[in-house]
Amino acid sequence: MKKLTLLGGITAAEFLRDYWHKKPLLIRQAIPAFQALLSREELFDLVKSDEVESRLITQHKNQWKMDSGPFEQVPPLKQKNWTLLVQGVNLHDDAVDALMRQFDFVPDARLDDLMISYATETGGVGAHFDSYDVFLLQAHGHRRWRISAQTDLTLVDGMPLKILKNFQAEQEFILAPGDMLYLPPQYAHEGVAMDECMTYSIGFRAPSYQELGEAFLESMIDSIDLPGRYADPELKVPKQRAEISRAMLTRVTSELNKVSFTPEDIALFLGEYLSEPKAHIYFDAPEPILTAARFAQKAKKNGVRLSRKTQMLHHNNYIFINGTSFEVGPEDLTILQVLANERSLSAALLVTASPDVIEALHTWHQDGWLTLQ
Repeated sequence: MKKLTLLGGITAAEFLRDYWHKKPLLIRQAIPAFQALLSREELFDLVKSDEVESRLITQHKNQWKMDSGPFEQVPPLKQKNWTLLVQGVNLHDDAVDALMRQFDFVPDARLDDLMISYATETGGVGAHFDSYDVFLLQAHGHRRWRISAQTDLTLVDGMPLKILKNFQAEQEFILAPGDMLYLPPQYAHEGVAMDECMTYSIGFRAPSYQELGEAFLESMIDSIDLPGRYADPELKVPKQRAEISRAMLTRVTSELNKVSFTPEDIALFLGEYLSEPKAHIYFDAPEPILTAARFAQKAKKNGVRLSRKTQMLHHNNYIFINGTSFEVGPEDLTILQVLANERSLSAALLVTASPDVIEALHTWHQDGWLTLQ
């Protein structure tokens, strides 16, 4: 298996075996001579949009303040101790999206987004921990990281941020552009800008089982089928009229226990859940809208690629795209799996596609889910 500069010269399999979920990894020059993909001016323009998630963190002594975007203006650059967090930048820039896709040794179902943290000197968000794995790639300037494997994750009360109350650093690193630090979930860390700096955080989805359970049960409401109505033909005169009887509990328990779910039910839910766009994501329809015939002609000549905002997954003979799912036959499945995995289809492949696949691609193009190459 190919050794990756991105991982410090180890293979993806070695990284997943030895570090993923287990211990930190500092990688000097993970991307040699790396330069920020967006200038600070371009970043500041992004946060003016209500389609971009952003937060502004400021600190004065021990007082922290957090404001949510959009922001028409940010604090003066000469002012120390502030941080601008811009979430999901991969959704808005091709180069940033391409950088995030380099982490494809982790499945797409787990890959979340790329956040850019811009900070002036001494800026940071305090000592904290994340509930997910994260790669911290230095893009501009220098940031000092202090990290700790401590198990005390008590938070300071009354803060707008989740700041650790008893942070005790065990290791310290200064990262320059191109350096990267991997941290497993719940690993305490604190990053402080030593000068004007930008850090790219590649984060991964780790929904709680409670969140998954609630969403699953909600998704299965329409599939529950319990015919009949409660009845008690052998009813006895109660000793205490306000008491719920054991017979009633037994009968209702027996009926509710008939509700069961199959692995396929869970797979369908998971595919739709993990491909569902976040609430603030909107797709733009192309201009002009192409007829089916014109789209097919252009697609078979140039190929297609998924929108940066589109999440496409597959499992067995099911395809999931942006929260929807459908079952396909073997031939169509093969070409759609290529689209999901490569995020594009060449003109040569599209020439072999069935009319059903071309029709689906045309619909997705109209919805802004994919574009012509």
